[in-house]
Amino acid sequence: MSKYQKTFEHSLSNPEEFWSKAAEDVKWIKKFEKVIHTDGPPFYKWFKGGKINTCYNALDRHVDEGSGDRVALIYDSAMTNTKKKFTYIELRDKTAELAGALQRFGIKKGDRIIIYMPMIPEAIMAMLA
Repeated sequence: MSKYQKTFEHSLSNPEEFWSKAAEDVKWIKKFEKVIHTDGPPFYKWFKGGKINTCYNALDRHVDEGSGDRVALIYDSAMTNTKKKFTYIELRDKTAELAGALQRFGIKKGDRIIIYMPMIPEAIMAMLA
């Protein structure tokens, strides 16, 4: 059995243990109470009470840990024949720039906005901003 298959089987046979171990790789602002609350299926609650910063986990922590010059995103469009690579530092800085622009428009934490963009690097930056 391949490593992938073993991992997959473990995720199904013991999801709480599997996801608890996976959660160790995430930087938590507030640790969750329990991996999964199964009362009220099929509407399970994952990592209830936990709080994370998605942008920090996706970008900032890699820069903080010394991997800022590593490639974080490879964009290769067959439609436009455009190829670009972004390091963690570049992606973090461009995301921060966009977040600043959103703030200048009066958008603040908790507001809901719609992103309607093609699958381009700026769409990822917008989601993280």
